[in-house]
Amino acid sequence: MDGPQQGAPTSASPAGPERYRTVTGTAVAAATLILLVLVGEVLVSVSDWGIYDVVHDYKAGAATVADLDAADSFSRLASIATLVVWVSAGVVFLVWLWRARINAELFGGTEAQRRSRGWVVGGWFTPVANLWVPYQVVSDIWKASAARRPVPGGLVMVWWALLVVSTIIGRSLAQFYLSEEITEEGLRSAANLSTLSTALDAAAGVLVVLIIRRITAWQTQRLVQSAV
Repeated sequence: MDGPQQGAPTSASPAGPERYRTVTGTAVAAATLILLVLVGEVLVSVSDWGIYDVVHDYKAGAATVADLDAADSFSRLASIATLVVWVSAGVVFLVWLWRARINAELFGGTEAQRRSRGWVVGGWFTPVANLWVPYQVVSDIWKASAARRPVPGGLVMVWWALLVVSTIIGRSLAQFYLSEEITEEGLRSAANLSTLSTALDAAAGVLVVLIIRRITAWQTQRLVQSAV
């Protein structure tokens, strides 16, 4: 269970002295939920192709209304389940990020962080700013947590680029499904976009899990070293 540790670097804040808090538990939970999200996204892509196939077969007289209903039900179930896990993963990830940010301040000082703490969470929900502020937050935590500096930031940069592109594609898909007229050709295009988005999310998901594990390991190692 995460909690404050004695003997770790300390720093004063307006709310009083702060101590290093291990982030191992939240790191494991966040990484696990993120991987589950990726599984859900694969199922959503499979359901998108399933809907296209059954619509194609229905128009050719090889499928029934019951087949259409079954495909639609599977799609709804996969989407709802993935959304629930996605929200859970987002909440746990932000808890981990908040605690990791505090630790990073204790290690490197607040001057090493380009954004105030409020942006750790707010940056993800602020229009336009969410295109780069979360990247800055994670990048600064990454750099401040590393035992040896400078540390290459390419991993964080590639993760963020993949995430931004995937988000743009995801919004395009959402607009498609909100359109008044959905055609067979449109369903095929949507399935292709869904597959591409899933592939990008899978790559970004693996990278962010690596980032979480690396930052957590660095911070844990520095705690051990400070206690010696």
